[in-house]
Amino acid sequence: MEQRAHFHKKLEELKMQVLRMAALSEKAVHTSIKSYLEFDSDLAEDVIMGDIEINDLENAIDRFNLELLALDQPMAKDLRGIVGAMRITMNLERLGDEAVNLAHRALFLSTRPPLPYNQKMEQLTEVAKKMLSSALKSFVEEDSKLAEQVCAMDNEADELSIKILKQYINDMVTESRIVERGVHAIMAARHLERVGDLATNVAETVIFIVEGENVKHRCRG
Repeated sequence: MEQRAHFHKKLEELKMQVLRMAALSEKAVHTSIKSYLEFDSDLAEDVIMGDIEINDLENAIDRFNLELLALDQPMAKDLRGIVGAMRITMNLERLGDEAVNLAHRALFLSTRPPLPYNQKMEQLTEVAKKMLSSALKSFVEEDSKLAEQVCAMDNEADELSIKILKQYINDMVTESRIVERGVHAIMAARHLERVGDLATNVAETVIFIVEGENVKHRCRG
């Protein structure tokens, strides 16, 4: 009995570490979006420098996960919790990478004149942030219904990304001087759409942990 209590204490510790990494990744995404929308190079630099901490934390959680698997031989939901933590941390690390990619676009564009206003870009930033916050909340609260809602939002992010691509292409056809900036903006939209994809991956993992159902690649709107 004492051994089980010790094991579940370590599971709680694992969840706390994943939540710490989630908070860092979410902050990186939000800060990179702010740096992009406000042409703030200082914020973009902060995101790039902060990625080291996210990567180090992923390595620490990986070691912790392997220790739990090797020493405690978990079963059923406990095993899904550990496997799920491994999947989620992998996606959190990629979210940090996408934040860094977006920050690099922000750095470049901060040195150039602004592009024509694109309302769809702001909409995509809001959708990406909402998907990520909802996915992380579903993990904290083990809420598979909320996770399913995140999956349903993925199409909205995809459609906005396509509309942004078409609008910037049209702008570049009519104004060749903005081609370089337009390409960076299109790539920025792609990074935001990837944030939505990775949030969906986290949501899929929450459903796996809570329901025991593998909906990988099927949980989309």
